[in-house]
Amino acid sequence: MPPTDPSPAPSSSRRLILLVAKIVVSGGLLWLLLRRVDLGQLWATARTASPAWLAAALGLYLIMCVVSAWRWRILLRAQGVYMSLGRLVTSFLVATFFNNFLPSNIGGDVVRISDTAPAAGSRTLATTVVLIDRGIGLLGLILVAAVGASVTTSAGTAIVGGAPALWLLLVAALGVAVPVVLAPALVGRVLKPLEALHQDWVRARIDRLTTALGRFREMPGALVLCFVGGIIVQAMLVAFYAAVARGLAIPIALSHLAVLVPLSFIVQMLPLSVNGFGVREATFTLYFARIGLPAEPAFALSFIGAVLVIVFSLSGAAAYVLRGRVAQDLSGNA
Repeated sequence: MPPTDPSPAPSSSRRLILLVAKIVVSGGLLWLLLRRVDLGQLWATARTASPAWLAAALGLYLIMCVVSAWRWRILLRAQGVYMSLGRLVTSFLVATFFNNFLPSNIGGDVVRISDTAPAAGSRTLATTVVLIDRGIGLLGLILVAAVGASVTTSAGTAIVGGAPALWLLLVAALGVAVPVVLAPALVGRVLKPLEALHQDWVRARIDRLTTALGRFREMPGALVLCFVGGIIVQAMLVAFYAAVARGLAIPIALSHLAVLVPLSFIVQMLPLSVNGFGVREATFTLYFARIGLPAEPAFALSFIGAVLVIVFSLSGAAAYVLRGRVAQDLSGNA
């Protein structure tokens, strides 16, 4: 009897089931929301959008991508990995494209890791940098939301328990993040049971991980700069939605967006939907209802903002194709 390997089939089936479930969640939520809104008013809001403000929003999103690449470069340099800002911006654009056109939120991270692993000399090191970048970005996101909730006294912040809950969440997140950087050996001990899976392979990667964390501990300035950059990134995302709101003539205060936008991104991190569709619109609609605004502008702001990001991410597709052609030309001339 020929040997068989049954493992790929269940894995593929599981991925398919998860994808179908996400499509059902996204489609179901969008259907429920569209049933509750006045489609005529929704169309009127979208139709009167200001092209100038939408273009400004795209410009703000580009700046956000550049700042994100700059933060990434700081962390790489702290590990002795030197890559130009231009290469990292290109990689980030490609990652943005994959994030928006793959049914997963990790596709972009895979691109970033693959692009930096050769220069880092280790895929584990490249992965560690991306994970630290993600973690610091999450801290910045929570901080912006907490500040926004502290500035506004609206009932809308009750969705997340108000400003005190967000500040407590930030303290809790710091309580996890700080020991990871200050005590790499502790991380190694926590992960040590994983060596039972494949002792030599896992041990080598844990050693690389703890070594990388040790370098970050020795360069706190890089982490502080990255955190400041993370706050700027979140502020740029709030400004992006503020520009879209201005373009749609939606009267929502910047302090509300400072709470709503980070909250919507936290919700989108949950593996419940396809690229956040449905859950994002539901979050916007719920928050707008809490501050006395109708569902139509909430849906329009969320959906048109998402469409603009998707349109912008096509620049990543162009960058992906272009760099592939450049690589082919270089190999052909070698």
